[in-house]
Amino acid sequence: MNELTERFEVTPPKKPSDEKLRCDACPVMCYIAEGRTGACDRYGNFGGRITRCDPVTILEHAAEEGNAVVPFEGEAPWDGELVNTKRRFVSAVGAGTTYPDYKPAPFIVSQEVEGVDLVTVVTEGIFSYCGVKVKIDTDRHLGPEAATVRTNGEAVGHVTTAEYGSQMLSLGGVHHLTGGSKAEGRVTCQAMLDLCNKKPVELTIDGGASVIVQAGQPPVIDGTREERMRVGCGSATIGMFATQWKDLVDEVVVVDDHITGVVSEHQAGKVIGWEDTGIKIIGRRSTPGRYFKVSEPGLGWGGTTIDDPLDILGPFNEKKGARPGLSLLMVSTTGEQFAYYELDEALQPVKKPFPERLRKSVDLIEQNCEPALCTVLFMGGAGGSLRAGVTENPVNLTRSVQGLKTYVTVGGAPVYVWPGGGITIMVDVMRTPENAFGYVPTPALVAPIEFTLRREDYIRLGGYADEIRSVEDVLEKGGEYFNPREARGAALSNPWPPLQQLRREPKR
Repeated sequence: MNELTERFEVTPPKKPSDEKLRCDACPVMCYIAEGRTGACDRYGNFGGRITRCDPVTILEHAAEEGNAVVPFEGEAPWDGELVNTKRRFVSAVGAGTTYPDYKPAPFIVSQEVEGVDLVTVVTEGIFSYCGVKVKIDTDRHLGPEAATVRTNGEAVGHVTTAEYGSQMLSLGGVHHLTGGSKAEGRVTCQAMLDLCNKKPVELTIDGGASVIVQAGQPPVIDGTREERMRVGCGSATIGMFATQWKDLVDEVVVVDDHITGVVSEHQAGKVIGWEDTGIKIIGRRSTPGRYFKVSEPGLGWGGTTIDDPLDILGPFNEKKGARPGLSLLMVSTTGEQFAYYELDEALQPVKKPFPERLRKSVDLIEQNCEPALCTVLFMGGAGGSLRAGVTENPVNLTRSVQGLKTYVTVGGAPVYVWPGGGITIMVDVMRTPENAFGYVPTPALVAPIEFTLRREDYIRLGGYADEIRSVEDVLEKGGEYFNPREARGAALSNPWPPLQQLRREPKR
């Protein structure tokens, strides 16, 4: 413990060193011996006091928009000197909790920014009702919709509706955390914690693939690292690049699990004068040049099961334009797989060396494919008892958030607040500080959450006016859990809570 951590507003009497202390920071209520931590590893008994083990994180914002942030040098604890920036945001990372929800939040901080007197209420919320939404950029088939997703053999979620160029998973939730076996709840909590803290987690999908997911990193599917997401479906690829292929090749087929495109039939080809080729695609024709179900979904060309693209071709029709020597380019939606063919005298496609004249067009598809990444969104319901740490009348906070008078952040990162009742939030974990999330073994996740609003609005909704403190006071004295303070540079992508939302129009 350094000198800074000994600066307290109120120093409670120390207990004898051999006496265990009972921690009330979560429902588990651990008895903790001196020098040890509780089951969550977040609180410990140090010097006869229950202490939050991690430092309170103070985020440093540039004074003016567009300037580089001023990070705290190194990652050492704050040394007592005020950092030379105009805006400091006390985040809830390391702040402690309001549990058992009869008391005000650990920090209620006032600060004037550009003439607006703001209050930020911070707490580490215990979320039993929470989950993780995972977006995996890949064309490859991971598993059927609604298939169970497992970690270490335990069910932790399911496959949900695929999006454009991405497969989607829904993980966690109260039923996996508390509605199944103890092992299921424990494994689910650990998987969500690791994902939210940007660590890799291996998931297996019933009837599908194994995938390693890590926020901000490419997925690894059945041992293969995915490099890029598709430029579009097969039909969209035809539309984008038809002019690139005109007069260089007689036919182009873009193989895709969802919509395979054929340039000679597609409207994009027709309007630029593409001639018929007599090609036949084995699949369900949707509209001209667009085919569904050319294959089952899989790990092959364009997210199909196909290793040989000729498998989706029927016989060429001489009466509809097929002829010996007709050239054919077949390519996937990422440009990773491509092949060139010419029809022989029997109108059978024969593979030929890939011509340089088409190399640029395939490279262009690859250039337009974005890097494949995993995106992890934490989603939780903040409409429960943690609101009591903000106001004596919790529904007033809900109404204030819904009325856009209160701005919600998670570790300083902006959130999406779902419409409708309650305060259901969603945040990109890549925008949160490192190791921002914790857990309690009930099991539940612990997430930092901040509510920022005008001071007058805070008082009006029944806030704890007597508990409001300045940022400087927080930096100097800390809080009830006796942990040090640590300043970090705020992520460049995370703005200060938007003053345009919190600043009222002047009365005319």
